[in-house]
Amino acid sequence: MLPSTLRTDLALEAQEALTCTPQETEGVKISETTVASHLTQTIVQIQTENAAKTIGKPKGTYITLESPKFAEHDDSFHATASKVLADCLTSFCPLKGNYQHPDTVLVVGLGNRNVTPDCLGPFCVDHLSISRHLFAEYGQAAFPTPTPYLLSGIVPGVMGQTGMETTEIIQGIVSTLRPALCILVDSLAARSIKRLNRTIQISDTGIQPGGGVGNHRKAITRENLGIPVLSLGVPMVVDAATIVTDSLQLVQKGPSTPLPSLPPSLHTLFVTPKDVDDRVSRLAFTLSEGINKAFGPSW
Repeated sequence: MLPSTLRTDLALEAQEALTCTPQETEGVKISETTVASHLTQTIVQIQTENAAKTIGKPKGTYITLESPKFAEHDDSFHATASKVLADCLTSFCPLKGNYQHPDTVLVVGLGNRNVTPDCLGPFCVDHLSISRHLFAEYGQAAFPTPTPYLLSGIVPGVMGQTGMETTEIIQGIVSTLRPALCILVDSLAARSIKRLNRTIQISDTGIQPGGGVGNHRKAITRENLGIPVLSLGVPMVVDAATIVTDSLQLVQKGPSTPLPSLPPSLHTLFVTPKDVDDRVSRLAFTLSEGINKAFGPSW
């Protein structure tokens, strides 16, 4: 079973932390490939409800892109990563739009713009090539080449700012806009420092805003919205308690006295890099370029 102290939004980390037997992990399929220089792709497929319960993640497919270069200033790498991301997005949910009746893709930037580690979603939407309004005004003449997709975006804020569940806001937009696909972009929480700002997770299971930091809100899923939902995120924080626990285990190494229990106050603390403002801006742009390449117009 998954350790109760583990707090992570990454399905790959949840799977790696399992302490159960191989029989108990039936229904979980994992494959890993190198898709580009310094870029690894791992696909975790949770195929049964029992496997979902064991791992602690909803049934579905999770694609993880990992590279230490995500945290670096390397324009060439980020361009390559955005192309790989675009391929992942289109393979998840191939749409059937045409030039006469393009499919609308709604991108939702989750998170609080005023909190640096939580502003990945809003920053990503800022860089999107929004095109739905142009098609409504000018048709395909608005674009250099015809496009079967129209991008729209929204930053709904957080409940403390609006007084509304994010799910309620998105449901209202979906009922009016009738998009073919909803993409949720959010900051995530990781367990391992090595994955902080170095991992992108794409899944078809939706998302629960604030779940990674214990601030559980109503889930945003295909069942709630009635349309396909993809979630896209990067871990921007790590639970401080896991860092302390890992450090103590490194010091003890081997049979020794049990680890001391950590004070409850430590479980409300999260750690983020000191240059997170620079990293979140760079990663938000990489995500937006991936979405633009998959569903945006060719400017």
